Amino acid sequence: MCLTETLDEMVSSSTLSPELAIQVLVQFDKSMTEALESQVKSKVSIKGHLHTYRFCDNVWTFILQDALFKNEDSQENVGRVKIVACDSKLLSQ
Repeated sequence: MCLTETLDEMVSSSTLSPELAIQVLVQFDKSMTEALESQVKSKVSIKGHLHTYRFCDNVWTFILQDALFKNEDSQENVGRVKIVACDSKLLSQ
């Protein structure tokens, strides 16, 4: 969200072109996907009340309330969380 807000500010102030801002977001998504695939080895389980879900343009959006995130070492309660997921194969196109 911070990256998007910063890019929006830069586009609004004509520091950056909208096309370049989109390229930055696409590259960020690709880099994060690669990093998550190669560097993150732990697994997390998520449980909560599914408030809303949506599937549009091959993107899933889930909004959970009273979510519980668990890994091997710890757990964390979160009041409300939004999860956006897409097929990573779509990012390489």
